[in-house]
Amino acid sequence: MADAQGNKIAKNFYVDVKPETKGFYLKGLTGYDWGVQDRMTRMFDKKSGHTVMLAFDHGYIMGPTAGLERMDITVKPLIEYADVLMCTRGALRSCVPSDSNKPIALRCTTGATLLNELSYECLGVDIEDACRLNASAMAIQVFAGAQYEHNSLDNLAQSIDRGLRYGIPTLGVTAVGKDMARDARYLGLATRVCAEIGCQFVKTYYCENFEEVASGCPVPIVIAGGKKVPELDALKLAFNAIRDGACGVDMGRNIFQAECPISMLKAVREVVHNGATAEQAYQMYQDLMASK
Repeated sequence: MADAQGNKIAKNFYVDVKPETKGFYLKGLTGYDWGVQDRMTRMFDKKSGHTVMLAFDHGYIMGPTAGLERMDITVKPLIEYADVLMCTRGALRSCVPSDSNKPIALRCTTGATLLNELSYECLGVDIEDACRLNASAMAIQVFAGAQYEHNSLDNLAQSIDRGLRYGIPTLGVTAVGKDMARDARYLGLATRVCAEIGCQFVKTYYCENFEEVASGCPVPIVIAGGKKVPELDALKLAFNAIRDGACGVDMGRNIFQAECPISMLKAVREVVHNGATAEQAYQMYQDLMASK
């Protein structure tokens, strides 16, 4: 067994060397079968190689969230402008029109709320229901360094095994234990663990030295938008993440809590897909707001 002691202090992540993508345009996925690659293609733009995901799964642990008290009102106008919808099956069936024709990253873990230990989760969606809903991916929360880390890794492994039977990718959603900093050391560990267990892509936080986290993860990384910040700061977050190796963003509160959610989502797309700077995208956001 590998020993944590005796490792080199300095590591070479070769951040200036692009990963090999012959055979398939997303890194690390050449060896997967047709179904997995087909669903990944639905979620990640073929030209940019990136994705803009809209997350509104917050209620599964938080209940009614500011901006999501009425998902049927808040989410529907945004669907057209997102590449992927990340939500629970309850929200999907009750609030998302079946003719939306958008890929779904289906939240498939449950078992805890803000009132309890969040890491004590279980699988909450059967693979047959994921197939019924035509999910493009199953999203599994992974708690690195938390009390019930083992449970979350077991959920992840089970989801990957079941997904591979039906050609459905698994998204590992990293959460770091409350005693651990959201830094490159621990996020690098969490994302690498998810990838090594078999996730086809990973969602994590942006941090200092993020280029090392992205380079050290052999599959695509999507960054979480996190808490609500001013619009320009959210666009800077998206720009920095893409610049440093992320393949997309998964934003929720920084979209639906923005002053103009549709304009904000369009601005994020400019950064992620078209290479706009944060300042250029923010000017676009202001122009769109002024034209309304």
